[in-house]
Amino acid sequence: MQEYRKISITKDEVVPVAEKMRAQGIPLAMIHAFLDENGKGNVSYEYEVGPAIESYTVEGENVLPTITHIYDLGAEWPEREIMELMDIRFEGCDTSKRLFMPDSMLDGQGQILVTPMDKLIKKVKGEEE
Repeated sequence: MQEYRKISITKDEVVPVAEKMRAQGIPLAMIHAFLDENGKGNVSYEYEVGPAIESYTVEGENVLPTITHIYDLGAEWPEREIMELMDIRFEGCDTSKRLFMPDSMLDGQGQILVTPMDKLIKKVKGEEE
């Protein structure tokens, strides 16, 4: 079983940690995120360090610096995906086009519109309110 180590960092440490890892040839495995019960971001940058995963986690921040200039598409895709699905932004990440969510399904930054079924049926039938 792979060892997992969680290391808490601040948002100001995100770029220096990524630069250090890249300089050592350590791959970025993934960037994960969720919003806590207060709507605050919890973002984990997971690196494959030998036989372990080191998860550098920033808690309570909804705006973080991008690391796309360090890990290219390995960071860009998860950052863009997180921005489309949640109210978390990565400053400096190119958001000129969406990955998968059409503009019509979003209401502001990272907010998926949920429409009740009865309203969708009326819209399809041309009976919009």
